[in-house]
Formats: sequence, C-alpha cells, structure tokens
Amino acid sequence: MFWFWLWFAAAFYALLSALVLRFPTLLHGPPAARPRGRPRLIAHRGGAGENLENTMTAFEHALNLGADMLELDVRRTKDGQVVVCHDSSLLRTCGKDADIRQLNYNELPRYRSRIAVSFQPGCECMGKDRRIPLLREVFTAFPDVSINIDIKDNDDELISQVSELVREFRREHLTVWGNARHQIVRKCRLENPAIPTLFSSRRVLFLVAYYYCGLLPFLPIPEACLEIPVPSMLSRLMEPGKVPRFRRFLCWLADWLLLSRKLFRHLERRGVQVYLWVLNEEADFKRAFDLGVTGVMTDFPSKLRHFLSAR
Repeated sequence: MFWFWLWFAAAFYALLSALVLRFPTLLHGPPAARPRGRPRLIAHRGGAGENLENTMTAFEHALNLGADMLELDVRRTKDGQVVVCHDSSLLRTCGKDADIRQLNYNELPRYRSRIAVSFQPGCECMGKDRRIPLLREVFTAFPDVSINIDIKDNDDELISQVSELVREFRREHLTVWGNARHQIVRKCRLENPAIPTLFSSRRVLFLVAYYYCGLLPFLPIPEACLEIPVPSMLSRLMEPGKVPRFRRFLCWLADWLLLSRKLFRHLERRGVQVYLWVLNEEADFKRAFDLGVTGVMTDFPSKLRHFLSAR
C-alpha cells in the first residue's frame, strides 16, 4: 500500500508539474518589472568587433544597423563619475597600468587605437573614437533606446547613481541591469524594483536545478531576463588542442542542460526574456533562434542584422 501511494503521489506531482510548465499563467503572472519590446539584436559593448568597445561611435553604428538593444558596462571613477567601461584595469584597453577607480574622470587616458575583441580570438578592432563616455551621455544621446547595463563592481554608490540616472531620464522600462554576482543583482533590485533585473550566476544554477526537478513551474521568478553564455562557445576561446577532455565533457553537459528549448519556452510564457551571449557566427545565430531565444548578443551587429534580414 505504501508503494502504491508513493507511486501515485509521484505520478500526480509529475503530471501537475508538466501541466503548469505548459500553462504557467495558471499560477504566475509576468515579472513585476519587464523591459519594453523584444530585442533580437543586442550589440555587445556596442559592437566590439566593428568599433572600439563601449564608445559613442560604436553605439551609434549599432543603432544605425537596427540594433534593438545596446549592452554596456559601468564603473565609477575616483571623483564619482559613472563611466561606460568594461575593465577595472586600463591596461588592456588604454595601455595604462592603473585602476579606473583610482583616477578622476578628467585623468582617464584614451583608448588604444586597436583593441582585441574578447570573444573573437585573433581579432582586433580599430577606431578613431577613443574616449571613455559617461553613462549620462549615453542616456542623453539615446533616450528611446533599450540599454542592458552590466554593473561591474559591488559598489553601493555605483548602483545608487545608476538608479538615479535611470529615474532622471524616466527610462525604467528601457533599462535592464544586473551582473553575474548574486549580491549585486540583489542590491539592484532593492535599490530600484522598477528596473528589470538579470539572473545572477547563482540563480541560473538554481533555475536549471528547479527545472529538471520539476519545481520551476511552481516557483516565482522575480528576474525579467535570463542572459547566459553558450558553454561550448566559451570553450572555443581556449587555445585549440589544449582543452582537457574533462572540460570538453563539462561544456557538452552544460550545453545539454542549459540550452533547453522547453525551458526557454516556459520562461517566455512567463514573460521572462532569454538572451544568449556572445555569439559572432551565423551557425551560432541559427542555433540560438532555433532554440527559441528572445535575442542574441553579438560583437558584430552587421553580421547578425544580415542573418536576421535573410531569415
């Protein structure tokens, strides 16, 4: 009798989980804060493969190509200015061995005229616009453009200042923010619940675990956007022939677990957008959209625009 009731309970749970997975609105509404629109083409650092990353020229170029969203990174200088810059160290991008947090804004060096593209091995990008812009400049120049902000430092003042700028420009519905670190995302949500947030790495792990245990359909999701890398793509950034077999296996397993069409479909039905990063080849674009993602983040917006136009 015990085994009968155990089997019955397990079967009932599985059927109920499958039902709510297919029809999540039976239990849940969309996230309280959601971005406007459905971005297909997301320009990573403004399109780091076609212009110097995180520059005003890069942003303008991507938007001229029809980018739906700009992705950028923010940090704070010594004098409290919120600047658009990916690295804390200025060595890679500017050739100066200094931390951006130790310099005033007017002391920041100019970018190198040629910078390596992080997600395209062996590729460098050249450009004439070598100035590190302020976030305020970006908001002023592109008031109606969706912007994805990576908060690079666990800095309460940085989070507060970004929030104030978003409020000042009344662009909560046009902004998504967060970071891979859970503590930063939690602080962002507490600072301004009206701005949609990204999943942290920890929350991605929980999301996958809940999904395969059948619990996800019953749990609330406060985040508005799942922004994840393609594990097999990350392995390509390593030197060919020197990737250990076990690491290749882990990448394959992570691909299989994370890149699930059914998971993405469930999230979409719950109002959660799915972005994959950073994809720069047509085969990767095709795989991503065949999986049903909302959008793709790329260093080469012209490539992705050509693919989307042909598709």
